[in-house]
Amino acid sequence: MFINDEIHVREVRLIGLDGDQLGIKPRTEAQEIADNAGVDLVLIQPQAKPPVARIMDYGKFKFEYQKKQKEQRKNKA
Repeated sequence: MFINDEIHVREVRLIGLDGDQLGIKPRTEAQEIADNAGVDLVLIQPQAKPPVARIMDYGKFKFEYQKKQKEQRKNKA
């Protein structure tokens, strides 16, 4: 997953913090929106045309994802 300055595309289809689609925006504008909200811009579907990016707290997302993975491994064993 690419985050913030790691994203090197011109435009993204932007999804807001609450899951609402904010439309197609230039990457710089999308990054500005994320910065103003105090969260990260995360590229979630790089193969889409245009790529889909979401404004979210990446640290929280990563923690929740790892927690789910750990729980799935625990239940599988």
